[in-house]
Amino acid sequence: MSALVMQPAMSPARRFLLLLSVAICAASGLVYELALISLSAVLAGGSIVETSLIVSGFVAALGLGALAAKPLLNRPEISFLLVETLLGLVGGLSALLLYWVFASIGGSVAVLGVATLVIGMLVGAELPLLMTLFQRGKLVDAATSGSVLATLNAADYLGALLGGLAWPFILLPGLGLVRGTLAAGLLNIGAAMVIAVIVLRRDLPRHQFFSVTVGLTTVLAMLLGVFVFSGGLVTTARQRLYQFPIVYFHQSAYQEIVVTELGKDRRLYLNGGLQYSTRDEYRYTEALTYPVIAADTSQVLVVGGGDGLVARELLKFPQVKAITQVELDSDMVTAANTVLREDNGGALTDPRVTVLIEDAFSWVRDSGNNERYDAIIVDLPDPDNEIIGRLYTEEFYSMLRARLRDGGKMTVQSGSAFTTPDVFSRVYSTLYAAGCPVVLPYHVHVPTFGDWGFNQCAPRNATLTMPESISPPPRFLNKEVLAAAGVFGADNLPRRIEPNTLDHQYIVADRRRGYRQAGE
Repeated sequence: MSALVMQPAMSPARRFLLLLSVAICAASGLVYELALISLSAVLAGGSIVETSLIVSGFVAALGLGALAAKPLLNRPEISFLLVETLLGLVGGLSALLLYWVFASIGGSVAVLGVATLVIGMLVGAELPLLMTLFQRGKLVDAATSGSVLATLNAADYLGALLGGLAWPFILLPGLGLVRGTLAAGLLNIGAAMVIAVIVLRRDLPRHQFFSVTVGLTTVLAMLLGVFVFSGGLVTTARQRLYQFPIVYFHQSAYQEIVVTELGKDRRLYLNGGLQYSTRDEYRYTEALTYPVIAADTSQVLVVGGGDGLVARELLKFPQVKAITQVELDSDMVTAANTVLREDNGGALTDPRVTVLIEDAFSWVRDSGNNERYDAIIVDLPDPDNEIIGRLYTEEFYSMLRARLRDGGKMTVQSGSAFTTPDVFSRVYSTLYAAGCPVVLPYHVHVPTFGDWGFNQCAPRNATLTMPESISPPPRFLNKEVLAAAGVFGADNLPRRIEPNTLDHQYIVADRRRGYRQAGE
């Protein structure tokens, strides 16, 4: 049994306050990590690559921070408070600073990596300093050390649980990414002030206590000021990311929804990715929708399409009696019914349209509703991460195909046949693997997007066809254009390759590689 330099032991009340503050600091630390992951989705695509790098980098940084704290263990009180001050400042401002960096000079995963390293090291330095604080005034043997570690870990992990729940359910949807992170920083600094003023005040020399309290108060005031004025700061930074003025912004639990407008050109962006422009969206929407409509098409299932544009086109056909639309994000539907209503004609509020706020994969797999449909239209964002990528898999397409009536057709938006040819061929091949008798690939030119592709799962011997009559007439698509759409040049012919599956989501890497090679 080895003895430490004996100092007064901490009272139970002070130990409790310290543990409570530890839990709050742990919650803030996890919020910082989750904010970095959320930023990677908004600014860098947010695939499993970015998520894995941030999570593994954060864990590695915890270890580096613990090692870096070793020289500070002789002065644990002042060292711990300085670490918390820096952590609250850096972590609280991280989202805003990274937003500005990306908006002003661009960036990559490396920028997120630096932030992950700094924040992770500061969080990692907490535990060894806390253990030293808790062991003061005791003769420490192995059992006592283990007990101290168990107590600290319990507070740390429970705090992390609270942070993990607060981020997706309270902070992100309620305050947004930047203000949610600032709120975590304020809690972090508040907990540090409690520790300084109530728990450690008698253990600090007067000059150190004065310096620490001034520093904490300054950081607290700074974060409060930034929190109050962050709306304007974020708006300015966000505007730098978009070509046209932003007229609508909302951070939902799933994505960042942005609408820009200049003259008659209104554009919808989800997590920074362009979804449509009113200059030419009709080309995309008509090409996606019309080829699945027949004279007897009565029941239609739309997967995605939360902007309401596909529903708008479907409602032009009197034979279509019911449209079931499965959309994950209720906030996207709200935007469609308000700021985007002029674009979709209020389609999602039509009595023939039933909007289900569900995860499409889970709904198709688990719902007791075995209704079958005459046509299915899959209008999803590009598969830039594995969450969306699972809706481009053989398993999902197989379940959708089982919902088709005999003779029914299903069309899937399939990315750029020119810029991301592997994505296009992957969807083509995956539909075959899902049991489609024939897959009809086609592509059209959408000026905003470029050469854009679609794949239709159709009955055997089927061909691409247009409905007999459409009122009002299409602005773009006709029989001749559709026939030409099925013709491909030698440089972008669809190929049979490995299907995209839940186990091997090739399509996410396909998309990333295509845009990287295109220099976009």
